[in-house]
Amino acid sequence: MNNMEWWRGAVIYQIYPRSFADSNADGIGDLPGIIDKLDYIADLGVDAIWISPFFKSPMADFGYDISDYRDVDPMFGNLDDFDRLLAKAHRLGLKVMIDQVLSHTSDQHAWFLESRESRDNPKADWYVWADPRPDGTPPNNWLSIFGGCAWQWEPRRGQYYLHNFLTSQPDLNFHNPEVQLAALDNVEFWLKRGVDGFRLDAINFCFHDKLLRDNPPKPEAERSGRGFSNDNPYAFQYHWYNNTQPENLAFIDDLRALLDKYPGAAALGEISSEDSLATMAEYTQPGRLHLGYSFEFLTDDSDAAYIRSTVENLENKLGSGWPCWAFSNHDVKRVATRWARNGEPSAIQASMLNVLLGCIRGSICMYQGEELGLTEADIPFELLQDPYGITFWPNFKGRDGCRTPMPWQQDGEFAGFSTVTPWLPAVDTHKPLAVDVQQADELSVLKATQAFLHWRKTQQVLLAGSIRFADLSEPLLGFWREYQGQRLLCVFNLSGEAQSVSLDGIASNGVQLAPGGVEVSGNTLHLPPFGYAVLSVE
Repeated sequence: MNNMEWWRGAVIYQIYPRSFADSNADGIGDLPGIIDKLDYIADLGVDAIWISPFFKSPMADFGYDISDYRDVDPMFGNLDDFDRLLAKAHRLGLKVMIDQVLSHTSDQHAWFLESRESRDNPKADWYVWADPRPDGTPPNNWLSIFGGCAWQWEPRRGQYYLHNFLTSQPDLNFHNPEVQLAALDNVEFWLKRGVDGFRLDAINFCFHDKLLRDNPPKPEAERSGRGFSNDNPYAFQYHWYNNTQPENLAFIDDLRALLDKYPGAAALGEISSEDSLATMAEYTQPGRLHLGYSFEFLTDDSDAAYIRSTVENLENKLGSGWPCWAFSNHDVKRVATRWARNGEPSAIQASMLNVLLGCIRGSICMYQGEELGLTEADIPFELLQDPYGITFWPNFKGRDGCRTPMPWQQDGEFAGFSTVTPWLPAVDTHKPLAVDVQQADELSVLKATQAFLHWRKTQQVLLAGSIRFADLSEPLLGFWREYQGQRLLCVFNLSGEAQSVSLDGIASNGVQLAPGGVEVSGNTLHLPPFGYAVLSVE
């Protein structure tokens, strides 16, 4: 693959810095902690790391509320630490992507502190301000994804400001060209520092409807969404006007033009809209984002038909765009628990899911701990940190269960993450899955995932090939990958019972990849529970 297109087919390992490794015994992970573990990450066989926000922040949303885009929050270290991290990653052959939260800032950002003071200061129009209705109520019916009204009253101006997330995360007014330039200037600060790309948080939220039109109601039967539950009032509307506006495309064009000045720099957009797959396709057309991913696989839906229809739906819309897929991230329940059959997570299923993710056409994001098969942690209410979970408890327990500390040592204090009580508990259920245990077990999820990722690097057909699905019945999922005359058939048993697959009419050159228990007998492929096979075919 051309080094300028390193991102095409790449495995991007997501690091949630608060929970990865604590180097200074304050219970919170940090940049030096990441530096200490970069050799482990490189050994996994991934191509890049994506580091969730480490910028200065009041931490109301744990870093996604930024008060200074150009500095490191002291809890994570400093700019020198980041430069050392970047240099070591590059020495190890790892690309470095960092989060950029462009649509909103913290309410402690200097821009907002100035903007809220009056209606006529230099930053007055940098955020989305609106007059109340005659009865004093908010200007329209828009809702926050974190619960309640998306408008907050500001007495200094006698106006409401928009926040699609927390009240402490005011939305920037991207209709103002000065805001766009300032956002691009912040991006370029990190490009000049040497980063290889960006994960763009909520990138389709930059622009709002200028007319502030009400979102229409959504019928109860259609109240499903990605990234929020059906009982969240946010699910009660079609979000036609508070995000995904047509003006966003011109800004993305400008963002891409900036990235093109730094050869090899790539942008991965997080997309959550009424039709996220269509928006992914639109946002990744030539001259726009290099990659896009949505929440389509971050749901409870996990049968073969859903996986097939999701991929085929995007492929039919994508054209020359490029997909990126994820089964887990820092915002959703871990896939080992979410997709567990009969509610019982298993190591063999976790290994199979990592291979499945890496065989689908596109690039992939692998969240820290997925290589260990980590399950969702059960956090009691009194230890919750996530404001989202605290608001919607007990129906929704928030995002803390997937953000607990990385277990490095089974017998180490706090699982080897820290020497003091961490910000979230290092749960006992994760200790038998610790890195040191799995490194010593050739049959572990870690070893299986590591072997697969290294093998995948040698298979150009998986990195760049086309995809076409086979007509198999539940719980079997199968597809062909093809590139420059090479063909692979990938078959997965998504169930906990053994399955058989007929290979009639398929000229196989043999099994290229499979776990123990897979057999080919005559024209039949036998798969054990959660088994899989990658076959070379003519």
